[in-house]
Amino acid sequence: MPIEHHVLKKLNQRDVNVFIEVSSIAEDFAQFLRTPAIENAISDVHKHGATSTQIQAIVCQGAEKLGFATEKKNLFKQYPVPALRPDFYMQVGTTGILLEVERGKTTANNMDLLDLWKCHICEHADFLFLLVPNKRHAQKGNGTRPYAQVKKRLSTFFESQNHVNVEAAFLFGYGEA
Repeated sequence: MPIEHHVLKKLNQRDVNVFIEVSSIAEDFAQFLRTPAIENAISDVHKHGATSTQIQAIVCQGAEKLGFATEKKNLFKQYPVPALRPDFYMQVGTTGILLEVERGKTTANNMDLLDLWKCHICEHADFLFLLVPNKRHAQKGNGTRPYAQVKKRLSTFFESQNHVNVEAAFLFGYGEA
């Protein structure tokens, strides 16, 4: 069950050097996710009824090792939702990265769109790392494919006529494909 990885980006980056640095961080994060111990830990909890908090706990150590802070406060203090915060945040130069971990409600409750919106309004981040399941298990055995759906849904925001205030979204799919 390999970790899927895809980048959605604006054709013309505001700062190519920052994009290159963020891309390097994304590669390091993907490598961390692909280590057998992490893949196995995710596989063990990625079952029907699991929560994003369980997945978040597994990736926390690797995210923090790369320089991400957990649930950084005050990134949205100028908005009427000041308590809003990402799962993880990392400053990169004059901008930053929001890292969000999703599980069961990724597309059913539009959490992928909420995560993109958070990055869109955040004055401290122009990049989104979004970790979602390749497949969401259902109680009856069938399931959905959130990673493929998120990739398709978010891609529209990176077409020139639909740009949002996010330079790139780095998608990471976990679990069986």
